[in-house]
Amino acid sequence: MNTPDTLSAPIDLARVRTLFSLPQRVERSDFLRREIAARMHERLMLVKVAPRRVLDAGCGSGADLALLQKDYPAAHIVGLDAALAMVEAAKSPASAIKSLNQLLSRLLPGKAGVDLLCGDFGNLPLGPNSVDLVWSNLALHWHPQPDRVFAEWRRVLRQDGLLMFSNFGPDTLRELRTAFAEADAGGPASPRVLPFVDMHDFGDQLVGAGFSTPVMDMEVITVTYDTAEALLADARALGGNPLATRARGLLGRAAWSRMLAALERQRRPDGKLGLTFEVIYGHAFRPAPRVTAAGEAIIRFEPRKGR
Repeated sequence: MNTPDTLSAPIDLARVRTLFSLPQRVERSDFLRREIAARMHERLMLVKVAPRRVLDAGCGSGADLALLQKDYPAAHIVGLDAALAMVEAAKSPASAIKSLNQLLSRLLPGKAGVDLLCGDFGNLPLGPNSVDLVWSNLALHWHPQPDRVFAEWRRVLRQDGLLMFSNFGPDTLRELRTAFAEADAGGPASPRVLPFVDMHDFGDQLVGAGFSTPVMDMEVITVTYDTAEALLADARALGGNPLATRARGLLGRAAWSRMLAALERQRRPDGKLGLTFEVIYGHAFRPAPRVTAAGEAIIRFEPRKGR
């Protein structure tokens, strides 16, 4: 079982908030979040749940909130993000959330709607047993202690509540990692690309946090580009490098040229530059407790069916 001090990487949470403080900068890469949200949604529709409250952990500018509200119009949806600017973007007059709230307030007064909070999803401002579904799309890899996050998500879930999440795996941005390694050859060893946690480690952490029957799967998505400039712009828009140990300062002109040359050598047979994303999907349930608060074992008996 992981300890509370287990780190996926030395991620600086203040740096994460800074990197996501400009929604317009992040918006360029939203096509990938929307694609992965759609694939998560297909998985969610295979699970029959009727949640009264849903938490979107790492909601960004709120696109997934509208999706969840459409699926569960009678539910109270809570969106939480660590970056205040993202929360404010979700509240903006142009946001689909606002119009949905207005409609639902007329149709289901007092029973539904969306609330937005700014906070750390590893330290949720929610009470225990208060949520039926936790949804988190491409957010977990921005936290240095995923085991702590899983423990928090389990704490707020009600019995039989569902967790569904996605995040990037270790093969993500491998082309950039290779190119920067060549550019930095003989120079600083500080990473310029965020390392990502393996799918099997997440499965172990889910079990350690007390979830039952975790299901993990993975797929690789490759996005292609005509130019290195376009590829690098999307990589920056995805969030950048929040490591406390990241290499400081810009690459010198010679090192930057080496990095671009290394990218160019990775062109595909069709002439395109590829950027790899290993996408991990996971879901698990919060099981019924096995012991009481006093530590006494709980034994359940299933009623016998008639002969």
